[in-house]
Amino acid sequence: MKLLVLRLSALGDVIHTIPAVMTLKPEADVTWVVEAPYRELVEIVAGVKTIPVRMKRWPNEPRAGIEAIRAMRGVDVAIDFQGLIKSAVLARLSGAKTRIGFDRHAIREKPALLFTNRKIHVDTTKHVVDQNLALADTKAVAAATALQNWDAFPQSVPGYEGSVVLLPGAGKANKLWPVERFRELAKRIGPKALAVWGPGERELAEQIGARIAPATNLRELAWILQKAELVIGGDTGPLHLADALGTKVVGLYGPTDPRRNGPYHQLEHCIDRFRTTKWMESISVEEVMNLLEKVAAE
Repeated sequence: MKLLVLRLSALGDVIHTIPAVMTLKPEADVTWVVEAPYRELVEIVAGVKTIPVRMKRWPNEPRAGIEAIRAMRGVDVAIDFQGLIKSAVLARLSGAKTRIGFDRHAIREKPALLFTNRKIHVDTTKHVVDQNLALADTKAVAAATALQNWDAFPQSVPGYEGSVVLLPGAGKANKLWPVERFRELAKRIGPKALAVWGPGERELAEQIGARIAPATNLRELAWILQKAELVIGGDTGPLHLADALGTKVVGLYGPTDPRRNGPYHQLEHCIDRFRTTKWMESISVEEVMNLLEKVAAE
């Protein structure tokens, strides 16, 4: 059976989809449609073929879109783990006779329901990894099976081993912990503190006053996170990447629910404000230091 998986982005969401895809591999010839920056991650860790896309460029580069859609053709089943109109449309354009997606209670954009013909009910109170496993229609809930290939992914960046990594960035402003608190945290951690940054985040990282990591690609970032003593950050892709790599993490959660979006293997290592204030500002430096010391000692 030829199976098409659709989970285009972002980093954390792609990571949270890997366990479900790993359970599908024994049953099917899997190809994953994913945004180009995550192609290596999917190919190396999930061990499946990819169709890399850059959909935002398609209006100006229609030929690239046509070629990508042609590459999707000829599959028997498509599974849309994204639940957006764009991913559901791609599943329909693949020509797959069976198109699996979330039902109306879990899907992110309701019009996407028009393009699936097998709608799966999942428990939305559970972690997104478990929701994806349910969508894949598998009882293999041991997501640790996806860990076996992670060691092949990181790419060496010597000189940053043993750091306590601070992740000041996030995809949305309300997920940011105040930079002045990261600054105070870095002072208390001392020389081991290392601020890691992504596109557009260098200035933010510099404000922390700690050592600054170099610019990295995704595989180099993975190496720094894998070799870290501990990683601290909000609900952001690099935190989930560190967790997947087996590194100890401390998650800072305000507007999002760690029970659903937390570091899957370390949900107990989160400071949770979702059930109270939902504000990152209500997380104190003292709380983070206390949890950091507890996690580091485990």
